[in-house]
Amino acid sequence: MGMNAAAGGGGGGRRGRRRAAVMAEINVTPMVDVMLVLMIIFMVSAPLMTSSIDIDLPIASGGKSISQNTPPLTVSVKRTGGSCNSAVETYVGDALVPANELAAKITAIRSTRSETDNTVFLRGDRDVCYTDMMKLLGMVRAAGFKANIVILPEQGS
Repeated sequence: MGMNAAAGGGGGGRRGRRRAAVMAEINVTPMVDVMLVLMIIFMVSAPLMTSSIDIDLPIASGGKSISQNTPPLTVSVKRTGGSCNSAVETYVGDALVPANELAAKITAIRSTRSETDNTVFLRGDRDVCYTDMMKLLGMVRAAGFKANIVILPEQGS
């Protein structure tokens, strides 16, 4: 019995002791301090790392001038009614040109232009058929022009 009383009065193993809770959170303050120091180091040292080398660049000469004296050629197609492959009005600039004279007119205009000024802007009405625009594109390319098809946003009236 004496042994039993001594064992019970001494704490009795695990049951009598309390364990401290495990700390499960990370202290981020030292990490933030290290990051701020690194940021300051890079901010100070980055401008010192650039080195300037003086080089003598050549001056560009020749080439195509940005400002042109002649306005770009604009060819417009407007559907006048009916179904596809029917009557369309063709305009070179603002002048109405009959369909049978269009190819000759575009070729004559191309002969008056320089080699660098070979762009035509094609404009089509909303109701123009695809085949009509492709016929016009074929005529323009056969005359030796490069064609840019222009799509303008609808303008309120």
